[in-house]
Amino acid sequence: MSEWLVLSIAMAAACAVVLTIVVINNRRVTDDDDPNETPDVIEYMTMMIGVVYAIVLGLAIAGVWEGRGAAQETVRQEAQALHEVDRRVAVWPDAVRDRVRDDVAAYVSYVVDTEWHHMADHGELADEGTELLDRLRRDVTDYRPADEHEGEAYQPLVDHVAIVDDARTARAESAGATMPGVVWFGLITGALVTVGMIFMLQIRRTFRELLLAGLFSALIAFLLFLIWAFDAPFGRGVSATPDAFLTLFPHLRS
Repeated sequence: MSEWLVLSIAMAAACAVVLTIVVINNRRVTDDDDPNETPDVIEYMTMMIGVVYAIVLGLAIAGVWEGRGAAQETVRQEAQALHEVDRRVAVWPDAVRDRVRDDVAAYVSYVVDTEWHHMADHGELADEGTELLDRLRRDVTDYRPADEHEGEAYQPLVDHVAIVDDARTARAESAGATMPGVVWFGLITGALVTVGMIFMLQIRRTFRELLLAGLFSALIAFLLFLIWAFDAPFGRGVSATPDAFLTLFPHLRS
């Protein structure tokens, strides 16, 4: 099911539930009930709960957005290091150069075409990607430079392979959901309490009040969906992309 369809259903359901409760609750109100008699303390508590929950939502959104940005930067570093390996190996003998470049091409193709979907579905990296990187490392580190010129390229190549490995490890750490379950419990509980406080204000069944109640509940549903969408940097609709690999290795596009 599309993430945007899930969002639409969630927002519609939140509106429907709130409006249904408001209408049912309004039918139970007696004629002599005065909505202006809502105690000031309830209005004050409703305002404070809303402010505190808004701060919590803002921090949660900022946290998952920062995590997504860090994941995308990790992908860029991994792709850039592989590109440097592909370029710097040009000074080595043709046979070694071609073997290393083939290793780089095989690794990039696998990450873009296969491993990316594996991360989205399973929240982890695939073992074959690790094996392809190990083969690249062996082909680089096993070569013994024949002269000083080749030797000058050796250490930078080894360093860039290490950068790829480090970036891959960081990508593995971000492959799954990053928001702890207890935080989700707090966010959902806070949403229920915040929306529930609407009913403490004795709102009536006027169009304006129903519209505001529906929009408020839909807004909270949207913000929770936004956090959920950003929570898995590689696994959901608003996720990091492999564009950095495709930009630096355009000849490997499917």
